[in-house]
Amino acid sequence: MVFVLVAVAVLALLAGVHRYVWRRLIGDTTAKGSLARRVGTVAAFVLPLLTVGAFVSSRSGVPFAVQQVLAWPGYLWLAALLYLTLALLVGEAVRPLLRRFLARRAAARQAAAVDVSAGAPAVQVPAAAEPGPATDDSTRTDPAPDTEAPAPPVADPSRRLFVARAVGGAAALAGLGTVGLGTYGVLRGPRTKRITVRLAGLPRSAHGFRIAMVSDIHLGPILGRAHTRRVVDAINATSPDLVAVVGDLVDGSVADLGPAAEPLAGLEARHGSYFVTGNHEYFSGAAEWVDHVRELGLHPLENARVEIARFDLAGVNDVAGESEGQGPDFARALGDRDRGRASVLLAHQPVVIDDAVEYGVGLQLSGHTHGGQLWPGNLVAELANPTVAGYERYGDTQLYVSRGAGAWGPPVRVGAPSDITVVELASPQA
Repeated sequence: MVFVLVAVAVLALLAGVHRYVWRRLIGDTTAKGSLARRVGTVAAFVLPLLTVGAFVSSRSGVPFAVQQVLAWPGYLWLAALLYLTLALLVGEAVRPLLRRFLARRAAARQAAAVDVSAGAPAVQVPAAAEPGPATDDSTRTDPAPDTEAPAPPVADPSRRLFVARAVGGAAALAGLGTVGLGTYGVLRGPRTKRITVRLAGLPRSAHGFRIAMVSDIHLGPILGRAHTRRVVDAINATSPDLVAVVGDLVDGSVADLGPAAEPLAGLEARHGSYFVTGNHEYFSGAAEWVDHVRELGLHPLENARVEIARFDLAGVNDVAGESEGQGPDFARALGDRDRGRASVLLAHQPVVIDDAVEYGVGLQLSGHTHGGQLWPGNLVAELANPTVAGYERYGDTQLYVSRGAGAWGPPVRVGAPSDITVVELASPQA
C-alpha cells in the first residue's frame, strides 16, 4: 500500500511538472491551433512516455536493441525536464520585473509623445477675405490641443506575449544548454584526479604505490564499448601499480553487455586489476558478471583479502547482495588479519564505513554516489551517504569516494564531473 501511494504521488508530481512546463513553454507562447502548439503538445505527451519506456524496458527483458532506441530520448528528457523546470522557476522571478520595465518604458514613450505635441508651434490660418477695408487682425490662431495627462497604459497583449516568449526562450536555452554540456562531459570520458594518502603501517618499500581507482562505469544501452575503451585508455595512461574497479560496472546482462566490457581485458597494472560488486550488479546477474570479469583478467574480491606489496587489499560485496545471501562479510574479509599491517578496503557504498572503522581498516575506497550526478542531486545524496565525494577521515580510518566514470539514467552530469582517481599511498616511514 505504501509503495502504491508513493508511486501515485510521484506520478502526480511528474504530471504537474509536465503541465507547468507545457504551459510556460507552449501554452503561453503559441497561438491556439498553430502548428507550434500542436507539435509542442504532442512532444509533451510522447517524451514522458519514452522516459517510462526506457525505465521499464531495462527491467522487463525487452530486446537490447529496443532498450537502446528508448534510452537516449527517454533518459535525456528526464534531465531536460529537471533543468527546464529549474530555469522556468527562476524565470518566474524575472517575469514581473520584465513586465514592469516594459510598462514603464511604454509610459515614458507615451508621455514624451504628449510633450512633443503640446510644445508644437501654433498653426497660423489666414482669415477669410471679405469686402471692405483691411484690418490689423489678418490672422487667427487655432486653440491649443488638449494637454491633460494621458490615462495609465492598459496591459498590452502583445507585451505579455513578448515577456512569455522572452522568458520561455531564455529558460529553454539555459535548460537545454546545461543538458548538452552535461552530456558532452559524460561522452568525453572521465578526467584523471590524483590524491596522496598517508597510510599507517605501510612499509617504506611500498611508499608511492599507485592504485588507479574507478567506479560506476555503468555500461548499458547508452554507454557501451567505446566508453569502456575511453576508461581503459585513461587508466593505462597513468601506469598504475594496481587497478581497482569498485562496483556498478554494468546495467544489464552479460548476454547484452559482455562485448561492451571486453576492453577491460586491456587493463595494465604491475599487481593486477581487482573488482568488487556494486548494487547494480545484483540487478544484472552478479554471479555471471563475477565470472565474466574473471575471464577478462580481473580478480573479483568477494568478501576476500589478498596481500600485495606488504599491505592488505580487501574487498566486500555490496549491501544489495544481502537480498541474495551475498552481502558484505567483514569478518570473513578482515577478521583474522594482522591489524599492524596497512590495509585498503574496496567497498562500493560508503555507508559501510562504520564496519571498516570497527575492523581497523586504514583506507576505504568507494563510489556509488556519483557525487550527486545532477545538481542539486548532491543535496539528496548527502542525506543517504556519510561522504558524497572526495576524502574524509572517520577516526583512524580514511575514506575516499569517487564520483564515478559513467552515469546512471540520463548520460548527463551537472556539477559532478566524472573521474578516475589515482590514489598514491605514502608511508609514514618515508
